[in-house]
Amino acid sequence: MQKIQMVDLKGQYNDIKDVVNPSIQEVIETTAFINGPKVHEFQKNLETYLGVKHVIPCANGTDALQIAMMGLGLKPGDEVITADFTFAATVEVIALLQLTPVLVDVNEDDFNINIEAIKKAITPKTKAIVPVHLFGQCADMEAIMEIAKAHNLFVIEDNAQAIGANYTYKDARKVKAGTIGNVAATSFFPSKNLGCYGDGGAIFTNDDDLAHTIRGIVNHGMYERYHHDVVGVNSRLDSIQAAVLDAKLPHLDRYTKSRQKAAKKYNEAFKSFKNIITPKTVNGCEGICDTCDCHVFHQYTLKLKGIDRDALVKHLNEKGIPCGVYYPIPLHKQKAYLDERYKEEDFTVTNQLVKEVISLPMHTELDDEQIEYITSTIINFING
Repeated sequence: MQKIQMVDLKGQYNDIKDVVNPSIQEVIETTAFINGPKVHEFQKNLETYLGVKHVIPCANGTDALQIAMMGLGLKPGDEVITADFTFAATVEVIALLQLTPVLVDVNEDDFNINIEAIKKAITPKTKAIVPVHLFGQCADMEAIMEIAKAHNLFVIEDNAQAIGANYTYKDARKVKAGTIGNVAATSFFPSKNLGCYGDGGAIFTNDDDLAHTIRGIVNHGMYERYHHDVVGVNSRLDSIQAAVLDAKLPHLDRYTKSRQKAAKKYNEAFKSFKNIITPKTVNGCEGICDTCDCHVFHQYTLKLKGIDRDALVKHLNEKGIPCGVYYPIPLHKQKAYLDERYKEEDFTVTNQLVKEVISLPMHTELDDEQIEYITSTIINFING
């Protein structure tokens, strides 16, 4: 059995290197390293894949979130509601822009932002909601957009973990994650479902005026060289990373199917263990249906009931099985984001999840032998 990786980037590269290598070499030979043709080709191809009018590439996913908020013209003191159970980048950019982060609880089943908690958190100062499509599936965007419309709020989708996922409306319409709100941000960090070989990110929007503003912001506020029309930043996707991403994009749906196949096998192995709660999909399926398109499994995350999670992590590491705890500390308890406004009773789900969750290896190269070893090691630990 090959060594188990949390994310097997080398195996994925070996599968597509005949496409990736010439693409990188082309950039090197043309020396069009910044805003070269490869960036524009990838941009157009991703727009087509997502069915969105505008993709604006940038340097990384955190920049993408910050630039999206800058583009909307949010002002210091404006309140922005987002999930307590997520990576810090989401709240980090809110604080950097001197906006006021308002953290709320999440759902127990799908880990996404709780709709009732959003409603409860809205004040006259609220200007935006940032739903995080956590671990690979969308938050309840139809409900969120209804709330936003009723209160005249912006919606900024944090789509760093769910690129390629579909969201299904009540009327059966399907759209891609990141194409529903006013604007969305994604990351192309190497371990993402669509990842480059360095840092990278992008902003998506169907709003022509907003897209124009954002294109200026990412390039020092310039639309014409040395004419700075808006306050901007220096955040550009370099051409080599765009070449890698454009080579990978045609494989994204295949990668998703591989992840879903692995997730099904995990679910099957754990189905008889009531103290292991496997991921649930937002479409209400028990387990993962054969036509699943709502979950792209950036992470495969279990909840453990009555099991010593930290002891299991140690045991898995000893057995050569990497794993992750996403996330061990709620954002409202992080030193940088402590606020007397927060009350522990408002974060009952998040406070429980941080004690229970564990994420298993999940990537496109997982094979049956590896999954069998991982699942049997966990089951043997639980059975003592």
